[in-house]
Amino acid sequence: MGRNRRLAIAALLAAVASVSAATAGAVPPPPGPCELTRGTGESVRHFSRRLIRCAVATWDVPGGADKALCVAARESGLHPGAQSPTGRYLGLYQHSAKYWPGRYEAWTEPEWLLDPSALSGRTNAIVTMRMVHANGWGPWNGVGC
Repeated sequence: MGRNRRLAIAALLAAVASVSAATAGAVPPPPGPCELTRGTGESVRHFSRRLIRCAVATWDVPGGADKALCVAARESGLHPGAQSPTGRYLGLYQHSAKYWPGRYEAWTEPEWLLDPSALSGRTNAIVTMRMVHANGWGPWNGVGC
């Protein structure tokens, strides 16, 4: 390889590096976990099952997806918008409305760009699986699962 060709390649690499450094802040963040889209005609319950399976695949929990699906079915009937009659418990896993903001803050990452609502199936599944992965099923260890 000739000297001129080596200099040209070095200059090209330096230019690419400077452009990459200049645009590094403009690069969008990587996608967050379980960025699934609800299929046309897909039921809310089926979509909730897919969200839960994805979250369990990301954060292993005792009893795996079967336990996670059973608990969600027991708590909310697999409906992300479920609320207790008093509104004190919300979403797929019926988190306490009182504790949800702290749980959201503790168990999510800002770059995931999650909906902060406990009524978001994706967010509720992710927060729950991260909590259960770290601490076990605790308050969800009720009858039937």
